[in-house]
Amino acid sequence: MALRIDIGGLPPERLRFSVSPLAELTAMLHVLAEPAHHPQLAGWAADVWAGLRPELAERLKEAEFLWRSSRADFLVPARPRPTLAEELDDVDRIDDEAYATAALVTTCGSNRIHFGAASPLVDAAARDRALGLAQARGAVQEAFAERLLADPASVRARVRDTLEQCAEAFFDDAWADVAVRLAGDRRLKHDLLKRRGVGAALASVSGAVALAPEGDAIVVDKLQDSATTANGTGVTFLPSVFGRPHLVAVYARGWQPVVQYPVAEPDSPAPVSLETVTLRLEALAHPVRLRLLRTLARGPHTTGELAHAWELTPPEVSRHLAVLRRAGLLTSQRHGRFVRYTLNIPDLTALGPDLLAAVLR
Repeated sequence: MALRIDIGGLPPERLRFSVSPLAELTAMLHVLAEPAHHPQLAGWAADVWAGLRPELAERLKEAEFLWRSSRADFLVPARPRPTLAEELDDVDRIDDEAYATAALVTTCGSNRIHFGAASPLVDAAARDRALGLAQARGAVQEAFAERLLADPASVRARVRDTLEQCAEAFFDDAWADVAVRLAGDRRLKHDLLKRRGVGAALASVSGAVALAPEGDAIVVDKLQDSATTANGTGVTFLPSVFGRPHLVAVYARGWQPVVQYPVAEPDSPAPVSLETVTLRLEALAHPVRLRLLRTLARGPHTTGELAHAWELTPPEVSRHLAVLRRAGLLTSQRHGRFVRYTLNIPDLTALGPDLLAAVLR
């Protein structure tokens, strides 16, 4: 599974690394909505909630689905500006249909929702479908969708005002601390792009982002099978301090592809690929392999010893060991004519966090 962004024929200068105040504010709002995703920021989130005026806290809960499980596309800009106010001005220039559709996708809870050629702002059937999907998500989402479809101008003004109040309440102070880090990361990525090319720049973004072997696409390791194209528009990469561990991708039709990625922490491990996590889960799904691991957890064993312990044939044990080795759950060492297999306890122990990181990515 992966998101594939076609960049065939795209000039290198169309691959941009930028810093966005609005995208970072949205990342902060996500932390406030889902502090469990960001245990390292739980203290910050608790302090912010404690200091918010009740009215602003209520407003954030009223619209949190714009940034909670996914991000409304207009909150992750492809052409960032130096200030939050300028980026909000750009959002104001988006037409009502594009704004409403992007908001409804997150309100209804899935980026796989499409309204086709019919706009829910003017088409009764599309409007009913949008309201039905929002209703299934909850009363707050239904109320927001109803207001948005009835009076998009007032909802847009209220969302902007809420974001501006967030700037005054907590964003401006936090931005002063993180802006320097984001600018430094942007310069590093830009220099890599100029000196060593697209592949090196992408590799520095995350172990979950890579240039396809053919050089014609960017592959983002996420739990989705999707594809989009950057031809004629380009791709924007936005570093984030508050976004860890998420890789946020904007790729809906009509929107320029944008990837918001976490700035690497010192000594942070490279993310384990979804393919590796899947291999390990599949390897552990077989009862015979679990029995073999139970024995290997007590110490190194040969194929013959494992076969004897579980009354299996050596070829059968060898086939299961091969699956476990491909998944990286075993190591082997030859001693004369014997090969002893050892359980890779650190990687087995890390499977839970690795799975969670892949899901959250």
